[in-house]
Amino acid sequence: MKHLITAVDANSIAQELGIAPGWFLTTIDGEDVLDVIDYEQLTAKETLEVCFETPEGECICADIEKELYEPLGLNFESGLMSPIKSCKNHCIFCFIDQMPKGVRSSLHVKDDDWRLSLIMGNYVTLTNIDDAEFERIIKRRVSPLYVSVHATDGAIRKSMMRNPTAVHLMARLNWLKQEGMQFHAQIVTCPGINDGEVLSQTLSDLLALAPAAQSVAVVPVGLTRYREGLYPLRTLTRAEALDAIHRVEACNEAAFAKTGTGFAYASDEMYSIAEVSLPCYEAYGDFPQIENGVGLLRKFEWEFLEALREQTPLRAPYNVDAATGASAFPFLQPLFEKLAPYGIHVVLHRIENAYFGPTVTVSGLLTATDLAQQLAGKLTTGLLLLPDDTLREREDVFLDGEHLAGLAKRLGVRIVPLCASDGALFIEKLFGLLKSEEELR
Repeated sequence: MKHLITAVDANSIAQELGIAPGWFLTTIDGEDVLDVIDYEQLTAKETLEVCFETPEGECICADIEKELYEPLGLNFESGLMSPIKSCKNHCIFCFIDQMPKGVRSSLHVKDDDWRLSLIMGNYVTLTNIDDAEFERIIKRRVSPLYVSVHATDGAIRKSMMRNPTAVHLMARLNWLKQEGMQFHAQIVTCPGINDGEVLSQTLSDLLALAPAAQSVAVVPVGLTRYREGLYPLRTLTRAEALDAIHRVEACNEAAFAKTGTGFAYASDEMYSIAEVSLPCYEAYGDFPQIENGVGLLRKFEWEFLEALREQTPLRAPYNVDAATGASAFPFLQPLFEKLAPYGIHVVLHRIENAYFGPTVTVSGLLTATDLAQQLAGKLTTGLLLLPDDTLREREDVFLDGEHLAGLAKRLGVRIVPLCASDGALFIEKLFGLLKSEEELR
């Protein structure tokens, strides 16, 4: 197949060769280029032959000598160089199926693309690819992958995903191990379906695949209030969350005996439901499951306190308001109290998620609607701090489509988003903000 070149980088190899936008890339070293995975691997060489087709249909081939990972300087219509692979499952717990109307259109997109698993760490199910495509994963050494497992029992996994190809997972994970490749796993725990002994067996089966299996996250099923006509599910009870944590801990005991390192981790939200303290910072190792909300709060706390020790108190006390989701509130409140000796007094507001439903407790799913309704008349400082994960990345739009400026106008305060994933950056930005305010007083 051929790929339209949309731009050529200045001072690049492609520019030196006279390649121009409108040309097509056809082959590299005689191989067809299916997508960006092929392109990146085939161009990671010191010598190669690249063939092009001009808009007039002329075939031009160039022998190239370059540094090993030096880019050619070609840009294509899309980053993947092919359409995104969509999800073919009908999971009983699918969060996208529980989205209300009016949220950002991107939240209704169901992708399940193994290439994004490699590039961005997205979790994929491997149910929408045939054996030939999986062989390409092996050929191109795509590792590590991030795999949504949920259950290693094929029949249970099939019933959860409502896709007959879901039963083939263990054969493919074993194949990855045989090839010396690696993957991380996640388990969305649904009560009465893949918890209890099923969860223990899944953890045991995955640990048996170590070191190919690098880590596994166990997270509670997330349910919104928009479930009409969907599979009947409920959230985990406190006892069920505690049971899941105990099974994770038992797996980790076996992991330490086998490998000397951690392997299975329950998410911060699981500990919140269970109403027990999080493990210590050191228990999370190198935080392999941070994107799954595993160890995020302990990492934030450690960075926060380390950075705080480097700060000097403000010349005069400063009061600020802040808001967060229900699950983080009991953790952040005592942490923010440690700012008091530095002259910073934070009034932290706990926001219930009425938009998606009270069982959704993470700050990243808060909306401007809930913030406006629950903070109205309660803000007294004129400055409101929000976790930046309430907003779309690099934009100022909430999940319900309202802009930051609109919320600030409704509440009549200045709103400053601060980093929710890096405690050191949070402290740096907070003190920088307030010290600059001091100079203006």
